Amino acid sequence: MSPGESNELVPGLVSVVIPVHNRAELMREAVGSVVAQTYRPVEILLVDDGSTDGTAEACDELANRMPDLVRVHHRSNGGPGAARETGRLAARGEFLQYLDSDDLLLPRKLEIQVRALRSSPGAGVAYGFTQFRKGDGVLVEGPWKGSGVERRTMFPSFLTERWWDTPTPLYRRSVTDAAGPWLPLWQEEDWEYDCRIAALGTSLVQVKEFVAEVRDHGEDRLSRGEPLDARRCQARAVAHEAVYGHARRAGMGPEDPEMQRYARELFLLARQCGAASLPEESRRLFALAREASGPERAKGLDFRAYRMAASVLGWALVGGLACRADGLRRGAAEPVA
Repeated sequence: MSPGESNELVPGLVSVVIPVHNRAELMREAVGSVVAQTYRPVEILLVDDGSTDGTAEACDELANRMPDLVRVHHRSNGGPGAARETGRLAARGEFLQYLDSDDLLLPRKLEIQVRALRSSPGAGVAYGFTQFRKGDGVLVEGPWKGSGVERRTMFPSFLTERWWDTPTPLYRRSVTDAAGPWLPLWQEEDWEYDCRIAALGTSLVQVKEFVAEVRDHGEDRLSRGEPLDARRCQARAVAHEAVYGHARRAGMGPEDPEMQRYARELFLLARQCGAASLPEESRRLFALAREASGPERAKGLDFRAYRMAASVLGWALVGGLACRADGLRRGAAEPVA
């Protein structure tokens, strides 16, 4: 079935979307964690995102071995957002599960989260505890990030902290349909997507069990990289602008402490975009930072001085100078070994 073609919803079915790029062995383990689920029915949608190392063949081998369970979509390399969108469009399930190719679902995840959603008809997303395994194999004790805290909505907290990881939530198909397509981003696409779902006023239900494992490892990860890389900053700028819009649609404003913190994040990213030679992104983010801060805070000396410097020196140069100053301040605050 081609992307964009309507899929008839299959009641009770969980569609598990796994994008993968050059990561065959970890992908096999991720698929194995879905096969081991105590819940049925499930379908696994493997999206090979332009792999060049044999991962595409590994995907096809799994589909040939488990044709009733696994379907494969091959696409040119476009990043995780575009790959997840390919899977979303092909999904037939009443419920949708996203799983990164280096993470795992714990065996009872789908069973207990489907049950939670069926028991809470007003909830659009079920989540549970995330466990984190370090690169040396040691499992961190307790729920990872803020997944152990019970919350009924994603906003306002999601504006400043994505407190679950991609495999943690299980979504109703109706929610993902209402949220619309993933943005074709390489960074922060998952945070933007969840904030879009939050802006719908989506209610949550928590299961008080560990449901997924996020793993650190030595292979390449898009989350690693240089903060001032232009491609990385550009994607983050798009995501941050979209997230701000989602929060505003949800009724958040400068009076919320989360929005004040987000305004500082926007200002920081504006400086980084300038240093990455992205003056237009820097200018837009700076304007959003002032708007998010509120009319009184926007008159602050730091904003006024930065705007004046940018008008004289340019957004790129002043961003580079500011980032170097930020680094010096951080270094001065660190104890000498």
